[in-house]
Amino acid sequence: MNAPRAALAILGKELRAEFRSFELLTSTLVFVLIVVFVFSFAFDPSAAESRRFGPGLLWIALLFAGSLMLQPCFSRERVNDTLGGLRLAPIAPVAILAGKILANFLFLTLVEAALLPIFGVLYNIPLVPVAGQLALIMLMGTVGVATIGTVFSAIASHARMRELLLPLLLLPALAPVLLASTELTAGILADPPELRTAWLVIVGAFDIMFLTATWLFGEYLLEE
Repeated sequence: MNAPRAALAILGKELRAEFRSFELLTSTLVFVLIVVFVFSFAFDPSAAESRRFGPGLLWIALLFAGSLMLQPCFSRERVNDTLGGLRLAPIAPVAILAGKILANFLFLTLVEAALLPIFGVLYNIPLVPVAGQLALIMLMGTVGVATIGTVFSAIASHARMRELLLPLLLLPALAPVLLASTELTAGILADPPELRTAWLVIVGAFDIMFLTATWLFGEYLLEE
C-alpha cells in the first residue's frame, strides 16, 4: 500500500474510533470553553482590552486543547501493542504519522469551529468581518500545533512519565508558532485590521520545517 492510501486508512481508523464515543472531542471542547469563560469573567475586559488581550487568551486555550487532545494520540496505541502491529504492516512509517497528524488537525479544527463563535460573543469581538483572514491564521497555526503535538506524542509515548512529559515538550516547541499566531490574530482584530505578512511567513516556514522533518525522520520517531 502506498503512503497516501495508508495515511488515509490511518485517518479513517482514528475518525471511527473517536466518532463512536466523541469522548476526546467532548472533553476537550468542555475544557477550553471553561478556560475561555473563566478568563472572561475573571478579567471582565472592555472592548479595547478584548481586542488587545483576547488573541493571547484564545491561543492559550487552544494550547490547552492541544495538550489534552494530543496526549492519547499514541498512548492508546500501546494497548494490545497496536502500534507494533501498525509498524509491522507493509506501509511506510511516515504514513502512520501523517494519518495521525491529519486526524489531530481535524479534531482541533472541530474544536476551534465551536469555540470561535462563543469567544466572539464573550469578548464582544466581531469575527465575521475578518472571517477569511482568521480562518487562514487558524488553519496555519493548527497545522503547526497538530504536527508538533503528534511528533512529541510519539516521542513521549515511550517514556515512563509520558502524561507529564508531553506538556513540558510542547510549550517550548510551540512557542514560535503560538507567538506568531497570536500576533497575527491581534493584527486582524485591531482597529483598523491588519494582516501582518511577516508573522504569516514565520508560521508558514515553521509548518513547512516541521512537516519536512517529520517526513525525513518519521521512521525513527516510531522506534522503541
